[in-house]
Amino acid sequence: MASATTPFPISLHARIHQPTTVRSTPFKFSSTRVLTRPIKASTSETPPDLAVATRNGSGSKDLPIRAIPGSYGLPIIGPLKDRNDYFHNQKPEEFFRSRIRKYNSTVFRVNMPPGGFIAENPQVIALLDGKSFPVLFDVDKVEKKDLFTGTYMPSTELTGGYRILSYLDPSEPNHAKLKSLLFYLLKSSRNRIFPEFKATYSELFDAIEKELAANGKADFAGPGDSAAFNFLARAMYGKNPADTKLGSDAPSLITKWVFFNLHPLLTLGLPSIIEDPLLHTFPLPAALVKSDYQRLYEFFLESSGEILVEAEKLGISREEAAHNLLFATCFNTWGGMKILFSNLVKRVGRAGTKLQIRVAEEVRSVIKSNGGELTMGGIEKMELTKSVVFECLRFEPPVPAQYARAKKDFVIESHDAAFRVKAGEMLYGYQPLATRDPKIFERAEEFVPERFLGEEGERLLQHVVWSNGPETENPTVGNKQCAGKDFVVLVARLFLIEIFRRYDSFDIEVGSSPLGSSVKFTSLRKASF
Repeated sequence: MASATTPFPISLHARIHQPTTVRSTPFKFSSTRVLTRPIKASTSETPPDLAVATRNGSGSKDLPIRAIPGSYGLPIIGPLKDRNDYFHNQKPEEFFRSRIRKYNSTVFRVNMPPGGFIAENPQVIALLDGKSFPVLFDVDKVEKKDLFTGTYMPSTELTGGYRILSYLDPSEPNHAKLKSLLFYLLKSSRNRIFPEFKATYSELFDAIEKELAANGKADFAGPGDSAAFNFLARAMYGKNPADTKLGSDAPSLITKWVFFNLHPLLTLGLPSIIEDPLLHTFPLPAALVKSDYQRLYEFFLESSGEILVEAEKLGISREEAAHNLLFATCFNTWGGMKILFSNLVKRVGRAGTKLQIRVAEEVRSVIKSNGGELTMGGIEKMELTKSVVFECLRFEPPVPAQYARAKKDFVIESHDAAFRVKAGEMLYGYQPLATRDPKIFERAEEFVPERFLGEEGERLLQHVVWSNGPETENPTVGNKQCAGKDFVVLVARLFLIEIFRRYDSFDIEVGSSPLGSSVKFTSLRKASF
């Protein structure tokens, strides 16, 4: 339920300890936790011509101030070249890594897609390490107005004519009202989350077992998409979609609508001569999904009774509230679950039977010790399960891109240098590189399920920033951190619990998808202990 930004390296190594005592914190939607100690910076070998003093855990040091390297190239040609590299020649990760090597810097200037006639100005300053990246969350230095999807903004015809919460800066009056409404939605649904999740995902895995028995493999994506929407509708709004005019059509309607919002950032694997004119040059007409969107809108307008009453108390019209509830539920939360749950299956599946058995043992022993009941206190005792979720969010964050615009001139720091940023310049972060920064994380390029166990694991959570803010901080009406941060972590843990209360282990096949991964189960071994 993000209100922040859209879907789909060198030598300080943090020590990872084996499990010790983990601080257990009850699940809360809006409590405050204290940010832990800062990252230590490393010394640059480049002689400073100018320097800025910085503080770290061991004292102070000087970082050289460098001119920001990189180039935007010639008008039209430069953006087209960078776009072709990003989508076709190199793909996103190598696009950035090759430029880090070229400029010997994790901060540099570059053009970001889509460019063309969709984005007027593709020029950004890329921030690709774990030290510079967090400035994107600092609302004293940057603004987020109309930057949810980056250098372009989809037509408001796709959202009922309204600028949705995700596109608002915290300084705008409606931001606090709309984010307060999402907090109310989360609070009002809290007693339905556990029972509806168990019921919905039991139905899902019953269906997957039948398909697996019939065909030898079972797709997760389609049934998983339906389960995610059914759960959200039942838990958040007390409505079963099957009992409404929407029926079972929501996932296909949402997928089409999201595509029209995000097509400038997506690739279908077509040749560039076909794909770029089709997806990356002109916006697709919103009229083509108007009737689909209207069906979704009517569902939320009719299903959000008490929430719309609260919206009116906050000074939000019922219509604007319904459009925002639709976006938060379908784009932010359903889209996030679609990507995250597939990633969890992929990562835990690839990790192998040994990890799967350990998680199954943890899940079942905690539930058994609680008389067969699953409670929030019990979930907090499942420390390995929690660590696996955070490692998946670190290794493969559902939202890879973050954007912000500098409000004023300031100095930004990487591990090795400092850079002057001018007011009005666009900043961009590719999160998978920031959260796989080897100066922060040991074995940064590996999926390490135990990474967030123990005191050191707790300390590292400040560098898990999938929610448009550190995991150690919380969303407020004054920031752009995902309103449903704790909700997303909770349902991800519930998802693993539901798998491993039923199965000892499983095998998978993995393919590619425009949003997330395509995963098929090839075996499910039922619980034997």
